[in-house]
Amino acid sequence: MSEWVTVAQTADVREGEMLGTTVAGVDVLVANVGGEYRSIGSECTHAGCFLHEDGELDQDQAVVTCQCHGSVFDLETGEAVGPPASVGVLVYNVRVEGDEIQVATPGV
Repeated sequence: MSEWVTVAQTADVREGEMLGTTVAGVDVLVANVGGEYRSIGSECTHAGCFLHEDGELDQDQAVVTCQCHGSVFDLETGEAVGPPASVGVLVYNVRVEGDEIQVATPGV
């Protein structure tokens, strides 16, 4: 059974914005894409840069690009869709309860 952790308020992550947080010791990125919240692992699988710090969100494509070396990750699937990364990041379930953005505990 998933444990849900409140990571932010909806007002904290406006459309086209993202933030980084830690859930159960794992660094995750939460993005607002067209009014929908998505969450993926925040550490780039290529060089270990943090996507929430060094990344650029593209709402139209629903991807985040790591500014360290240009790797691109799909916010829906976590797949690495642009090199040099060849390994994707994990995707985490997200829900909104009232005005709270909640992410499911990693590994559940």
